[in-house]
Amino acid sequence: MDVARRRLLYLAACAAALPAGAHITQAQSYPSRPARLIVGLAAGGGQDIVARLMGQWLSERLGRQFIVENRPGASGNLALEAVANAPADGHTLALLGVNNAINASLYNKPGFEFLRDIAPVGAVMRVPLVMVVNPSFPATTVPQFIAYAKAHPGKITMGSGGVGTSIHVCGELFKMMTGVEMLHVPYRGGALALNDLIGGQLQVMFDTMPESIGFIRAGVLRPLAVTTAERASVLPDIPTIGDFVPGYEASAWYGIGAPRNTPAEIVDTLNREINAGLTDPKIKARLVELGGTLSAGSPAAFEKFIADDAEKWAKVIKFAGVKAQ
Repeated sequence: MDVARRRLLYLAACAAALPAGAHITQAQSYPSRPARLIVGLAAGGGQDIVARLMGQWLSERLGRQFIVENRPGASGNLALEAVANAPADGHTLALLGVNNAINASLYNKPGFEFLRDIAPVGAVMRVPLVMVVNPSFPATTVPQFIAYAKAHPGKITMGSGGVGTSIHVCGELFKMMTGVEMLHVPYRGGALALNDLIGGQLQVMFDTMPESIGFIRAGVLRPLAVTTAERASVLPDIPTIGDFVPGYEASAWYGIGAPRNTPAEIVDTLNREINAGLTDPKIKARLVELGGTLSAGSPAAFEKFIADDAEKWAKVIKFAGVKAQ
């Protein structure tokens, strides 16, 4: 083989190897500057708490600051659009939640496609919602509630923090699977609805655990069941809805995503550190305190979970005729 031929083959081999080598170099130097972890809801809520816990952990582990940025609006769509359109270099991340899976079918043209444009990086935890009633309500179990609702069709008011929220669609899933009729009353936030439930103006809510657990412990709300497949560690004596309505399961969940096409090496680095954080005693204790079940796993497992969850809520939204507001 002549020298020119050998040199041509050598240069071709180098060119073929360049992208992989570039990715390796990029991953080894990641992060090269402060990163943003964008939260689509206001400060102080569950997503914000999880983002700040994981942001601090990633900052300590990876040697660069992960800055939490709250960008509320359109039920989290504004934040996710910003991440979807950011450079795919791992320096702009999203705190993902069940609202994103719901929005995938609730909004027709949000400016991006959740399942196409966001790469799941790692799950953090799942949190049950809890079916709660005012203590004066004449039902102490889910079967009694169903019987009462069917005997009084359309007379029960179900509160939520807004159309399309997890609190809302969990109730719609209950309606779809039991055949009961309830009048949905949306509020501008779950706390406002909870106040009216405590005051007796509403009869039932499928509320988030962190928001309602204090009122349950104080005896001003009566829990009938939790929405997850397993009982909640913070309410071990309360059954699941699935104990009485086979197949019912719903949860709020939290995880981290990145722009699609973020190099696999960077995704794997972030996933490894997220999973390591879930073994840290301080982080574990704080997440369990919020009623969560930790969800360490691979990016592929998280992606499948998100796709399945989005498909479930699409069926519920179609059944209930829910429209974005």
